[in-house]
Amino acid sequence: METRMDKLERYKKGLTPLPKTNRLWPLYGAGFENLGLNDQPIEVPMPAFGPDELLVRHDACGLCFSDIKVIKLGEEHPRIYRNMRENPVVLGHEVCMTVVGVGENLRQQYRIGDRFVIQADIYVKGVGYAYGYEIQGGLSQYNVIDQRILNGDHGNYLIPVQPDTGYAESALTEPWACVVAAYHLTYRTAPRPAGVMWVIGAPSAPSLPYTFSAGFDAAGHPRQLMLTNVPEEFAGWLRRRAAELDIPVLEAADPANPPLSPVDDIILLGADPELIERASPHLADFGVFVIIAPHPLPRKVAVDVGRIHYNRWLYVGGAGPDIAQAYLPAVRSALKPGGRAWFVGAGGPMGRMHVQHALQQASPPSVIVCTERNARRRADLWETFHAEMEALGIHFVLINPEDPADFGAGMAPFAGTGFDDIIVLAPVASIIEGAAEYLAKGGTMNIFAGVPRGTMAQLDLSPIYLHGSRIIGHSASSIDDLRLMLHETEAGVLSPNASVAAVGSLSAAKEGLKAVVESRFPGKIVIFPNIKEFPLTGLPDLKHVLPTVYARLKNGREWTVEAEDEFLRILLPEE
Repeated sequence: METRMDKLERYKKGLTPLPKTNRLWPLYGAGFENLGLNDQPIEVPMPAFGPDELLVRHDACGLCFSDIKVIKLGEEHPRIYRNMRENPVVLGHEVCMTVVGVGENLRQQYRIGDRFVIQADIYVKGVGYAYGYEIQGGLSQYNVIDQRILNGDHGNYLIPVQPDTGYAESALTEPWACVVAAYHLTYRTAPRPAGVMWVIGAPSAPSLPYTFSAGFDAAGHPRQLMLTNVPEEFAGWLRRRAAELDIPVLEAADPANPPLSPVDDIILLGADPELIERASPHLADFGVFVIIAPHPLPRKVAVDVGRIHYNRWLYVGGAGPDIAQAYLPAVRSALKPGGRAWFVGAGGPMGRMHVQHALQQASPPSVIVCTERNARRRADLWETFHAEMEALGIHFVLINPEDPADFGAGMAPFAGTGFDDIIVLAPVASIIEGAAEYLAKGGTMNIFAGVPRGTMAQLDLSPIYLHGSRIIGHSASSIDDLRLMLHETEAGVLSPNASVAAVGSLSAAKEGLKAVVESRFPGKIVIFPNIKEFPLTGLPDLKHVLPTVYARLKNGREWTVEAEDEFLRILLPEE
């Protein structure tokens, strides 16, 4: 027993002997057939590190559906800029690491045994070098951390980890940071200063004394203005104000082809679906589309929900006549305390994180509805969360959306009131369309699932400007989000370990990625790159495979630091 403890302690301190080779999973192109050689990782020479670099050991790596997107698209993926056959990608961005070599110029800042997680979205002079995409990722045993990571556009992309924090929970702070960040999204509450503004008058525009109480004066105003069929009186007001502020004014005769694009703020006077559809493609990143109208739209609008997610487009509005008021109030991205929340597609790894996050709020929702089509995942959701929800006084409803009778009965109580928060975790336009029908007045629908740009959904935008509802979405995180998540993990506020569903060695990574595609496990799969061969194994199966590890799980279901230590004592190679 003492020898095993010594082995684990030496591993944690980064003192185990370095191998002569580095095992990793190369992806040579699109498709699982291009992952590895003969369904196995390859061995390459150990990387050399320079005086301004670190050698790190990858201790744990979570598998993510984003990895599947790279496997599916290969060189067509927007983050891949190279010939993968000649220079293969090594996936893995949910990773924690230990320093095992320090360049001579960095020895005052780093030491062997230092532990880190990494903010994977790395930028140098505006160019992306994402970890697990452009830079070799966590499905490898060792890697070199260079100045792109240590001194990028946002400073150092490494975040220190406390010595007693587990490897799996450290690695999973990355996806957890994305979950937490989704509830801290912020949007503009005024026209963009020095931006491009476009005001469009619809034939149905009501005759109102339109004005800007803010956002179009000396304190802040656009740098350029376009006008399309604006009512004469308001057009005159805009031109006079623009002249006072030295703002160039252009006429945009064709709403589908304006002289300036992209546009930061598009203001539509009147409820006209066709004009919304023709003008929306010209929105800039973080652009705001304002609809000023007192009446509902005559039909649903084809909305690019992929750009709501990735480009952070926002639709707002009001009855007028003050356009500045249409930007208010600020978007509520946090769950409404005591409200009604619906998690659409809740049974997958990210969905479970969202549900867990909701329960760990100081004032959680009073009603939580989870829809999940997979029977095994539904059962696991109930087993995992129902007791805690009951203890918190939360009304928990679990529905099979593919059973019309079950869905109808389960959703009937909410047909009139709707939901204050709808979190969409399924990247399907029809699911987004159906969910939007249940959005309450003043409610927020968050399209967390990464639907591709160009995905069009037919949505009724009338509640946006008549009832203050909002449709938002994003699933990325910043270095500050990751730092906050790690702090909350180490403080015991949130538990990423509760997300672990299966574990395996580096050789099990390919099977693990296939399991992600097949939705084989209800939670996250974590790979430990430096242990001995160990097949992909769900936590319940540890009862028979590694009973001493299973005995250290919380309630026989949840990964713990104690279980992880026992796992490593058994499976770390002998020195």
